[in-house]
Amino acid sequence: MPSLDPRITPWRPDLAASSLQVIVDAPRYVEPDRRSVAVSIAPLRRAPNDAAPIDTEALFGEDVDVYDEQGGWAWAQLAWDDYVGYLPISALGPAITATHRVSAVRTHAYTDANIKRPPLRALSLGARVAVVDVRREFAVTHDGSHIYARHLAPLAERAPDFVAVAERFLEAPYLWGGRTSEGLDCSGLVQGALAAAGIKCPRDSDMMEAWLGEPIAFDGGLRNLARGDFVFWRGHVGVMRDAATLLHANGWHMKVVSEPLAEAASRIQDKGGGAITSIRRLRR
Repeated sequence: MPSLDPRITPWRPDLAASSLQVIVDAPRYVEPDRRSVAVSIAPLRRAPNDAAPIDTEALFGEDVDVYDEQGGWAWAQLAWDDYVGYLPISALGPAITATHRVSAVRTHAYTDANIKRPPLRALSLGARVAVVDVRREFAVTHDGSHIYARHLAPLAERAPDFVAVAERFLEAPYLWGGRTSEGLDCSGLVQGALAAAGIKCPRDSDMMEAWLGEPIAFDGGLRNLARGDFVFWRGHVGVMRDAATLLHANGWHMKVVSEPLAEAASRIQDKGGGAITSIRRLRR
């Protein structure tokens, strides 16, 4: 049997996605049931219980392919980045055809076009909605919610500078597996910023290092860097704001910070995180 990354492969000893039928052996092959996330944030866990680690999060309106349901949990794959894990069934609803995404770091959905009403939920950057109408300054969505229209962008619209998107999360708390201003990790920060610019990338830093852009010749020095360059360590990633300044979510500060790359590199190595493993740049 080929070596497959379990993080992005919908295969278990008891079943597998029907698309893997010619690749893996399984007692049962299942067609996916497409759903959409119906809550603000749905944690995707490594196992079907509330104590299991959170590997990532699914945002409101994102598409999910469900392969199995047991004991209140759905074993599913996120359509955006292919991550596989367990979501609460209660967090999922019928599939929607999204038209817009949230472009603000955070916004609220209301029962009607009145900001004095109690909000129904908070939505994070990247959440998806289907807009069916516009009332005054509010977009009305598929579930009857009202969202301030200037906080939404058509799915086809691209942020011109993904680093500027990442900069909006400065001081947001660090959270392993997080993807929102409530808390996010190093790769969640990078992935979310790139998504706003229409650039799809994997979820984890090791996947990003193998996939994003092209490597810059690197001999251990910190020269010739530019805004938008990605700096990788073993299990960690940050993005350059300029030739000398790194932006990253990290467990030392427990938040998103901006600091000199030289200082970050020295501290990470001193704390046992190792040396920089590569620097990569998106193709121009």
